[in-house]
Amino acid sequence: MTSGVTAIAGGAWHTCALTTGGGVKCWGRNESGQLGDGTTTDRLTPVDVSGLTSGVVAISAGASHTCALTTSGGVKCWGNNNYGQLGDGTTAQRLTPVNVSGLTGGVSAITAGYRHICALTTSGGVKCWGANWYGQLGDGTTTDHLTPANVSGLSSGVTAIAAGVEHTCALTSSGGIQCWGNNSNGQVGDGTTTNRTIPVNVSGATTGMTAVDTGNFHTCALTSGGGIKCWGNNFSGQLGDGTTIQRLTPVAVSGLT
Repeated sequence: MTSGVTAIAGGAWHTCALTTGGGVKCWGRNESGQLGDGTTTDRLTPVDVSGLTSGVVAISAGASHTCALTTSGGVKCWGNNNYGQLGDGTTAQRLTPVNVSGLTGGVSAITAGYRHICALTTSGGVKCWGANWYGQLGDGTTTDHLTPANVSGLSSGVTAIAAGVEHTCALTSSGGIQCWGNNSNGQVGDGTTTNRTIPVNVSGATTGMTAVDTGNFHTCALTSGGGIKCWGNNFSGQLGDGTTIQRLTPVAVSGLT
């Protein structure tokens, strides 16, 4: 694929590409059907996702599952479904795309975590489904959900979302960031290591933020001034502050203020 690609998404062991024609192609490991070609055969080169050769505007890949946002604002997912991460009301593995229950329209963005998925609605609300071991679905429970559940307190006012391995974050229209889920390394950013089952404000990041992204156990945000702040796990220096000290609240990335 030397041309004709508009976006890419990487899972744990597979990769997908969105073409200029709105189609999806995937390659790599396929033991759970995450390539979406109707097989469980690993692919060393891109293959078409069944039924999605056009009409897709965004893609996101989790550990062993993949989701696509269609031009009609619907969400389709495929692959591993042992925690309900495909959102079709079952735990059945799917080798080709299936519709996410209740989300055949009205979605503007998607993000895939390790075993969970979240969607941003056109009204600025957030819905999540799949694994919920640490509260990463944000509905106040640790119960897995086989269909989308509303994130507590975020029915409107959200402009972007990002899912890590077991935590999720949202950027609000006021420029603030709220996170929830696993907080063992401070990746939720509220100054504690307490897991959060509903969204909490990131300390010092309630305004002035323009983008957010999540790693496995850390989070980073882009400020309105063009700087970057990060928090959470820092074992390998992933927070960029010149140390390997875990940070429970945002710190500035050195040289990128």
